[in-house]
Amino acid sequence: MNGQSSLRGEVGKHIVLLLGASIVILPFYLMLSFSFKSPAEIQSITGGFFGAQEMMTDQFCVKQGRPLAECQMLPVVYNYTAAFREAPLLRYLLNGVIVTLSIFFIQVLVALPCAYALAKLRFWGRDVVFGLVLFCLLIPVHAIALPLYIMLAKVGLTNTYAALIIPWTISVFGIFLMRQFFMTVPDDLIDAARMDGMSEFSIVWKVMLPTAIPALLAFAIFSIVAHWNDYFWPRIVITGDRDLMTPPLGLRMFKSDLDGNEYGPMMAAATVIVAPLVVAFLLAQRRFIEGITLSGMK
Repeated sequence: MNGQSSLRGEVGKHIVLLLGASIVILPFYLMLSFSFKSPAEIQSITGGFFGAQEMMTDQFCVKQGRPLAECQMLPVVYNYTAAFREAPLLRYLLNGVIVTLSIFFIQVLVALPCAYALAKLRFWGRDVVFGLVLFCLLIPVHAIALPLYIMLAKVGLTNTYAALIIPWTISVFGIFLMRQFFMTVPDDLIDAARMDGMSEFSIVWKVMLPTAIPALLAFAIFSIVAHWNDYFWPRIVITGDRDLMTPPLGLRMFKSDLDGNEYGPMMAAATVIVAPLVVAFLLAQRRFIEGITLSGMK
């Protein structure tokens, strides 16, 4: 009887997980499918996943005011070609790489020494400082957006890479995550490094950093995904220079430049923007789970 109840419980859990996974995957499924289809198939929700892949009609070209040669191609070719033609998509992707990697690199430079001090050093007020770190985790970005914008505007940094990068170079979540991981590192390892004559900064970069690779990869996923997908802050500080737009903001401009019925190119652009994050997560999935698990041990 107990065995049957346990089996039913496991089946129920898997059903709930499958339903949840289906809800999460459905938007990505539609995005990828629409990027393969013609406008008629998208509007009628027909053609299966890849669509019929028949040459687009002359009526479509006339309606959109496009040369006939552009439409004498398969829908998937047209959609992805139009995505790169209608907007500087490569520029948006390059901006996303510059901004996200710069933010992550500076966050690591700040978070590792701070986390080491909170985890392994003994000084007056350490618990108060850690409490402030936890308190800062509760402050939403929207609450400090206006003061940050005014500060950047006063020094003339709006519409620059600096405006996209500087406000997020100190990550209290990164400090918290790395501190939790450093709490699992044996004190004997640090004492041995001190006996060898290493300074505290040398211990951070030569001893603690190599041991923290799993936690750093986990933090990298959180940081890069958050800032790659960020629409709110770039929309505030990038107001005139399209060359500085990040992928989500560039996708908005891309949408406004196209006719509202051309969902195929829009979905193709969205697919290109999302693909790097999906690939990065799949490559780092094992280390990501390992880093989260080890960081929560203490």
